Amino acid sequence: MAGTSFKTNPYDLREILQSCQRGTLQLPDFQRSWVWDEDRIKSLIASVSRAYPVGALMTLDTGGEVEFKPRPIEGAPAAAKEVSPSSLLLDGQQRLTSLYQVTIRNAVVETVTTRRKRVKRWFYVDIRQSLDPSIDRESAIVGVPEDRIIRENFAKDIVLDLSTREAEFDLLMYPLTMIFSWDDWQKQFIEHSMKKGDFAEKWEIIKRFKEEVIDNFTRYQVPVIALGKETPKEAVCVVFEKVNTGGKPLDAFELVTAMYAARGHELRKDWYGDETTKGRHRRLAETLRAPGEETGILANVANTDFLQAVSLFYTRERRLLAEKAGRFGNELPPVTGNRQALLGLPLDAYKKYEAQVESGFSRAARFLYMQHIYRVADLPYQSQIVPLAAILADIGDAWEHEANRAKLVRWYWNGVFGELYGSAVDTRIARDFMETPAWLKGGPEPSTVSETIFRADRLKTMRTRLSAAYKGVSALLMKEGAEDFRSGQGFDHTVFFGENVDIHHIFPQAWCRAKNISRDTFDSIINKTPLSYRTNRIIGGDAPSAYLAQLERGNPTTPAIAPENLDQYLRSHLIDPVLLRANSFDEFMADRQARLLRLIEQAMGKGAYHGDVPEEGAEEERDEDGVETEMTIAAE
Repeated sequence: MAGTSFKTNPYDLREILQSCQRGTLQLPDFQRSWVWDEDRIKSLIASVSRAYPVGALMTLDTGGEVEFKPRPIEGAPAAAKEVSPSSLLLDGQQRLTSLYQVTIRNAVVETVTTRRKRVKRWFYVDIRQSLDPSIDRESAIVGVPEDRIIRENFAKDIVLDLSTREAEFDLLMYPLTMIFSWDDWQKQFIEHSMKKGDFAEKWEIIKRFKEEVIDNFTRYQVPVIALGKETPKEAVCVVFEKVNTGGKPLDAFELVTAMYAARGHELRKDWYGDETTKGRHRRLAETLRAPGEETGILANVANTDFLQAVSLFYTRERRLLAEKAGRFGNELPPVTGNRQALLGLPLDAYKKYEAQVESGFSRAARFLYMQHIYRVADLPYQSQIVPLAAILADIGDAWEHEANRAKLVRWYWNGVFGELYGSAVDTRIARDFMETPAWLKGGPEPSTVSETIFRADRLKTMRTRLSAAYKGVSALLMKEGAEDFRSGQGFDHTVFFGENVDIHHIFPQAWCRAKNISRDTFDSIINKTPLSYRTNRIIGGDAPSAYLAQLERGNPTTPAIAPENLDQYLRSHLIDPVLLRANSFDEFMADRQARLLRLIEQAMGKGAYHGDVPEEGAEEERDEDGVETEMTIAAE
């Protein structure tokens, strides 16, 4: 953000709200709709009425590099849409919209209750209660229905009737729609009160209210951080993320959507569709969707994932053009899909590559199915789909050739078992996009293949789905022909979904605990394998020798299994039947670790590291709460 200029100055609240009314202050189109509930509105009004700070606003001057489609603040008059705004509100939309609708707009406010019921409200200040120090100020802010009558007892009893100006005067209820029109209200009040004969009784209260409440509104100043028009796109995105901690974080898609909208293109419609058109998000989510399932393996592909893949093509195009122009080395623009690249993605480039990239994601789904990865929950790395899709989009039908596909499979499993796509992956994604297609054409191995090392002892510490390699082992077993212990069926996608296949213990947890085997040991992937739900129910908590005997005997719903057939099913899971039947846990673990290791080495196309030098740090496969609990130092 070097070079970004900004000013911080206090502005009169009234002037800011009037600029919303005129349309000189608007919202960038990526801002969400106004959603504050009735209680939050009352709390905000109460704070301003006591001259308490309600936080700064942040604006962006228009006319610079960042061109967003503007839209008026909700409730602004139609004429505001015709005005070219001088600034856009980046932070403070909810607060400013609430205050605008309650005070300036002079119309009933559409809001929601704490129970999320849509309601319409006029807001008042109870003058007497607002001056009573024993009463919380929020209690003095009253919301009434559209007809200005509060009813109870199934609408039989009227509790408060403010349906006329005279009733407001009599009950000393000040309408917030006149908070900046004190002189008009005061004139009307004096006329009414003089006629009624209670002016002397109420005038002191009215004067105090003006001094202690009204003046706080009319003199209220809001600090405004104004970003200059030269502020770059990335800085706007970063700034918005930092200040927008209370709502949905702004991502690059929202900013790109607003920038494209300024040129008349509806990026959001491309992604989400509308009443008549299925959007790209739905098309991808339904790709290879299994019967009975709502979505397929691409369900979690995000809009920014898609833009990232498009950006790889566009930035590569720029780099190739620079090379042709004679530039080299550090003069060449990078190939990247990082946030800055997304924010700099021209609409023409998006249109040029969008169809090609979508086809790449569809091919990625088929590729993953071929690896026996069927569900989002079983996907080793969501982030690895981006380079996979980009590579497949780039090489087109060439991925169908066996030699190319074998290399792609090897690249994929090196990424999984090298555990390379866990975090900070922008550089790796770009590198794989450039290096892997070149490898398919006879070039050197991509760094994801050449630099990856799998440690033999890692198998002992892979215990949960938080590990990409853990999920990778399960997929490899199914791919290599593992057959269910009970049915003897391989795990194609039909069996996988139809039989509710998941990763289960081979030596059951209950048996291991009874033998005082540590959880860290029996929970590793070495003691787990893909099995159907019904098979796992038969296994239960019995010793392997017991549940294998039960499988061989059969029952009224499950035919008996010949021992030699069952042994074959076990071998398909890389299990030694002799060791399992003998309940030889330690020997089983050592033997299966070696077998799984050979499976992984085969997938990666290289040997594993068997040395004694430990890897730095300890494996951590708990969620963030678990880690925090472990690392918190108890108070003395």
